[in-house]
Amino acid sequence: MTGQQLKNSILQMAIQGKLVPQDPRDEPASILLERIREEKKRLVKEGVLKKKDLEEIPISEEEIPFDIPNSWVWCKLSTIASVYGGKRIPAGSSLTTINTGHKYIRVTDMKNGSVRMNDIHYITEDIYQQIKAYTISKSDLYITVAGTIGAVGEIPEALDMANLTENADKIVFSITNKRFLMYLLQSDFIQSQIKSYTTKVGQPKLAINKIQNFLLPLPPLAEQRRIVEKLESLMPLIESYGKSQEALNTLNASLPEKLRQSILQEAIQGHLVPQDPNEEPVSVLLERIRAEKARLVKEGKLKKKDLEEKPISPDEIPFDIPEGWVWCRLGDIGDWGAGATPFKGNPNYYDGDVLWLRTGELNNDVVYDTEIKITETALKECSLRLNKIGDVLIAMYGATIGKVAIVGAEMTTNQACCACSPICIFNWYLFYFLMASKSEFIKKGEGGAQPNISRDKLINHLFPLPPLSEQRRIVTKLEELLQEIDKLKA
Repeated sequence: MTGQQLKNSILQMAIQGKLVPQDPRDEPASILLERIREEKKRLVKEGVLKKKDLEEIPISEEEIPFDIPNSWVWCKLSTIASVYGGKRIPAGSSLTTINTGHKYIRVTDMKNGSVRMNDIHYITEDIYQQIKAYTISKSDLYITVAGTIGAVGEIPEALDMANLTENADKIVFSITNKRFLMYLLQSDFIQSQIKSYTTKVGQPKLAINKIQNFLLPLPPLAEQRRIVEKLESLMPLIESYGKSQEALNTLNASLPEKLRQSILQEAIQGHLVPQDPNEEPVSVLLERIRAEKARLVKEGKLKKKDLEEKPISPDEIPFDIPEGWVWCRLGDIGDWGAGATPFKGNPNYYDGDVLWLRTGELNNDVVYDTEIKITETALKECSLRLNKIGDVLIAMYGATIGKVAIVGAEMTTNQACCACSPICIFNWYLFYFLMASKSEFIKKGEGGAQPNISRDKLINHLFPLPPLSEQRRIVTKLEELLQEIDKLKA
C-alpha cells in the first residue's frame, strides 16, 4: 500500500464515521443543517446571496452509497456552501512578477492543499479594476476545475482576497469546519464524483452546477472537529509511511539491476565458479589465438599490426584474477571493426535485403532483424563490414553507449556500433564481460560533445581471460542466476 492509498483509506473511514467515536451529547447534524439554512436566509435578506441559493437539490435513496451514523445527514454541497468562479485576465494582458499589490492565484500555485508563495504573480491596477469582484478569501476553499481538476485546498492568510484564476472556483460556507470540508472534498468518494462530472469533450472542465451537486455525508460540528484533530495527528505518520514506502519501492525496483551488476562483476573476476586445475591452461589458449590471428593475416583478413600485443603495466590492472587466468586486451582476442552509414541520398543503397543495424536496436540479447535494410551495392561500395552470426556488437556513441548484442543473422551496422569476431574464445563470455564493463565504457567516453568510446579505446581495454572451458562454465552459471533475477522483476 502506498502512502496515498493509506491516506485515501483513512479519509474513507473518516467520512463514513468510523475514525472517531460518536458522542450522543453532540448536536445532531440535522440541527446543524437548520442553522446553516437560517444563516443562508439571513444572507439572502442582506443581499449577499440570491433567493435561488436557498433551493436544495433533493437526494434519492438510490444515490446513498453507504451507511452513516444516525447523528449524521446526507446533503448536497449547495445546501451548506456556495460556489463561485474565478476570472481570466483580459485578452492581450499578461501577469507580472512585480508586486503591484494585487496578487493573482493560478492553478500552478495550488499544491498539496494550499498555495505556494514562492512564485506569486500579480495583475496591474487597470486589470484589477476590471476583475476585482473575482477574489477568494482565507475563509474559503479552492477547487481546480480545468487543466488539473479536483485539487482542493485552503488559502494562506497572505493571499486573503487575492484574485482567482478562471481555472479554479471558490467554495464559500459558514458554520462548517473548513478543514473537515477540505478533507471530505479530497476523499476518493468526492474525487470519484469529480471524475464522473468532468466533461470529456474539448478541454476537460468541471462545471459549477456539478460541484454544487456533490453528495456529502455531514457529521455534527463537534464530530467534524474531532475528525480533523484525529486526521491531523495521523497525517505526519502517513507522510512518514509514504516516504518509507517510496524508498522501499525504489530499493525493490533497483535491486534486480544491482544484483545483476554484482553477479556480472563476480563472473569476470573469477568468483562465480570454482577453477579446475585440470583444465587446459590459458597460456595454451593464448597461443592458439595468436596462431589463428597469424593465419588470418596470411589470408588478408587481418593486418600485420593486429598481431602486435601492447604490454600491460601493473598500474593498469583493476582487480586480482585467479591464478589460472591472464590479463590481455580486447584487441588481442578478436577482430574489431565499426560499420558505416551509406549515403542516404543514393536510392540504390536502401530497401534491399542486407540487414543494417543502428545502435538503438541493440537489445542486450541476440538480434535477428533490423528495421532498415540496405542493398548489396551499398555493402560493396560503402566498404561496410558484414558481421557473422555469433559476432558481438557494442554501441560506441551517445545515450546507448555500452549496450550490447549477439549477431543472430548476418548484418552490417552503422558507424556508432563496433563488432567483434572473437578468436578462439566463447562469444557469450565476451558478451557478458562487455555488459559488466558498461559503466567503465561510459566513463571512458566522457569529455566530448557526446560520449564516445571509439574502436581504439575498445581494443586497448583490459580483458581478464579464463581458460575456455571455464568461460563456458561461467556463462552457464551466469545465465542460471540472471534468470532467477529476472523473476524478481515479474
